[in-house]
Amino acid sequence: MNCIIVDDNKMARTALKKLIEQVDFLNFKQECASPVDAFNYLQENSTDLFFLDIEMPGMTGIELIKNLSIEKRPIIILITSKTEYAVEAFELNVADYIVKPVTLPRLLTALAKAKDLFDNKEKKIEPNQKDKEYIFVRSNAVLTKIKIIEITYIQALGDYVNIFTADKRYTVHITLKGMEDNLPVEKFYRLHRSYLIALDHIDKVEEGTAFIGKHPIPIGEQFKKELLKKLNLI
Repeated sequence: MNCIIVDDNKMARTALKKLIEQVDFLNFKQECASPVDAFNYLQENSTDLFFLDIEMPGMTGIELIKNLSIEKRPIIILITSKTEYAVEAFELNVADYIVKPVTLPRLLTALAKAKDLFDNKEKKIEPNQKDKEYIFVRSNAVLTKIKIIEITYIQALGDYVNIFTADKRYTVHITLKGMEDNLPVEKFYRLHRSYLIALDHIDKVEEGTAFIGKHPIPIGEQFKKELLKKLNLI
């Protein structure tokens, strides 16, 4: 995994770089002294993983995340001296949140999560996935066929999901990420860390909420801009 460090503290960057050098699957590419430097770097380069500080002059690490498009956003491990940003950070789907000082055991724990995300990201989508018309799911010990066109949205429940159609709900032992990987990317969008929604079933979007009929689905702040693109807003 290619990685970069974004931190305005040179000593912190140096200490973290020494830890990174002990991890075989990491390939250190760049260190940036500010979020702006990192943003500019990403305009010309791609990377798999950010080690990102939060409190920096000019722009915070969280503001940087929000300014990166979903396509350009790498896997992110936040490293900070403060704990109060944790809730907002995980709303942005970061891999982990480490409070300084960083130790090797704590870093390895975070990297295990990041590696799982990276490995799933690298899995190729089946060439004919966009042509799928149905899926089979195991719900209550029964294999049930569900037409993809009938799925309105999917809700995460830990290691389970609820799959909703207009008139039924199926509880299935699979993660939301697993469902996302098995559905056509042009028809479904993850607009919140806990929800995957069928774009064709969205009736309206109002005040940070998407509606399927009268049912409200929250939109995560970091997903709003991309959702509007997918809805062909004019």
